[in-house]
Amino acid sequence: METLRLLLNGMGNEVTKGLLLAFVLSRVLDRFSQKAPNPPATLPSSSNRATLVKTAGFFLVFQAARVWLALLDKHVPEPYLDEVFHIPQATAYCEGRFQDWDDKITTPPGLYLVSVVYSVIWQSSQCSTSTLRSINTLATVLIALLASQCRHLIEVRTAERQGKQAPRAVSFYAYHTGINIALFPVIFFFSGLYYTDVLSTLAVLVAYRNHLLRLGPRAPAFTNDLWTVVLGVAALLMRQTNVFWVVVYMGGLEAVHALQTGKPGPLHVSVVLHDPLLHDAGPDDWLYCGFSVALAALHNPLRVLRQVWPHITIVGLFGGFVAWNGGVVLGDKSNHVATIHLAQMLYIWPLFAFFSAPLFLPSLISAASRLLHSHTPPATSSANPNPRSALINPAHALLTLFLSLAVVQYNTIIHPFTVADNRHYMFYIFRHTIRRSPAVRLALVAPYTLCRWLAWDQLAGHHHHQPPRPSTPKAAQPAAQSPPAADPPLSASPSATPPRVSPALLWLVATALSLVTAPLVEPRYFILPWVFYRLLVPAWSWPGSSSSSNNNNGNGTDNDNGKSLFGGGGGAWLGRVGRTIDLRLVLETGWFVLVNAGTMYVFLSRPFYWRGADGEVVDGGRVQRFMW
Repeated sequence: METLRLLLNGMGNEVTKGLLLAFVLSRVLDRFSQKAPNPPATLPSSSNRATLVKTAGFFLVFQAARVWLALLDKHVPEPYLDEVFHIPQATAYCEGRFQDWDDKITTPPGLYLVSVVYSVIWQSSQCSTSTLRSINTLATVLIALLASQCRHLIEVRTAERQGKQAPRAVSFYAYHTGINIALFPVIFFFSGLYYTDVLSTLAVLVAYRNHLLRLGPRAPAFTNDLWTVVLGVAALLMRQTNVFWVVVYMGGLEAVHALQTGKPGPLHVSVVLHDPLLHDAGPDDWLYCGFSVALAALHNPLRVLRQVWPHITIVGLFGGFVAWNGGVVLGDKSNHVATIHLAQMLYIWPLFAFFSAPLFLPSLISAASRLLHSHTPPATSSANPNPRSALINPAHALLTLFLSLAVVQYNTIIHPFTVADNRHYMFYIFRHTIRRSPAVRLALVAPYTLCRWLAWDQLAGHHHHQPPRPSTPKAAQPAAQSPPAADPPLSASPSATPPRVSPALLWLVATALSLVTAPLVEPRYFILPWVFYRLLVPAWSWPGSSSSSNNNNGNGTDNDNGKSLFGGGGGAWLGRVGRTIDLRLVLETGWFVLVNAGTMYVFLSRPFYWRGADGEVVDGGRVQRFMW
């Protein structure tokens, strides 16, 4: 009832502002990609209905974030945890005291500079706690917009590389992906608090959108090169670790693009890059891809430098900052010493499995189906095996298992903050798993391995596995009938095309660099790795909904419009819906809503106090709360 009263208070103004903002964002998304007669890549509705759907999605995200902010302002009006440092620092900037700096703050002042601009635009007389928190509320909605645009540009570049007509309209998959990224629990939770993570994510997505535009058929103009430097520096002003994404990931992709698209010339040596689709690649292809890119770059340095000089400039500026500052970290350097923490690359997979559980369902169902029908001869031809099976072949599995055990045994780092602060969920995860015993720590390698396989299986694009059927002589098979004319399925659109090896490999490198240098394990550190992973995940269509070119190509897989799993009735209905909508995203939305509701409830309704050994309340009697 308290929440209901809070929602009703001032609802008129908030709803009006929310509708206006949502409509503007939907129109921006429309203007970003003009409509074209392209059914498989557009929202499954007319232009007006598409605008209505997009407006409704942005509106609901904004309203949910506003409700969360209102609840925080009511129940937690005073700065909490890291806000104790961030809000006074922002207040000093709002008052023009730019020379003041709290040495306990370790991140650059980008958040506070944006706060000054925000307060000027909204003509706020003072940077109150509520005003500062509302910056991240707005940034969360903008993340939905930018993520949708980025996913759309990924699909455009995919179609261009395949020689197909590029989709001009934002697909429903791209739009829904953007909404779900904004609802990602670690992002959404901090949408109501004054932390750097939400605005940092937005800044990196702005730089990523510009990067994807640079990968077009035309070479980027010099003005865009300068703009790339500006956006990269802006991202670094939010968090130092963003350098791995704006330089290593985006710069690496631009180098690959330059090598793939450059025209032969007298000073250019032609080297064919080995960069297959991730679904068609095994571990050997990863090595060949990296080797071919390095070899091509060595033979064509000028071509690469012309494309990536803005990123080299950003690295130079960042190096100058490090030299001036005496290190990467601002302020408190003693508790944030860079180290080699390889175990972070094991922890990331269970985190992905938890948050992306709905995306992994097809892989789990397919694996279960294979086990249940393992006694039946495979329907696919043995002459054309799936190269991706190399990812789980015995040699590769044994190697990764051995390396994982070695990392757990010799490189598990437990930061003092992790075991000292029981306000964070990671405290309890470590207590009941990693810190429980050495045997449990080693046994966790099994779930690490399973979660890693599930994550890569989805990134590579899950191909449907139909239960094999007994073979019959050709003469006994009924004549093939042409299916009735229908809209092209989701599986035939660029949304369903998996990424190539190069972006996946660069994602892995950037993720490793951003995580293994951090001794502290925090869910917030995994935000950008998850966001970029999620943007690369291809769409999935209901089994049997693929086009004949994909599913009925002589490998014995039938196109039965969704009846293969559940027969007629509901299965047929799901098959029809699954032709144009990735049903996993619907489950993902619901899952994120449940997780967000749970963490919000625990944060607000389960406060506690720190007590000493004698039972006396410590820390000045301040209320403590559970959070990510």
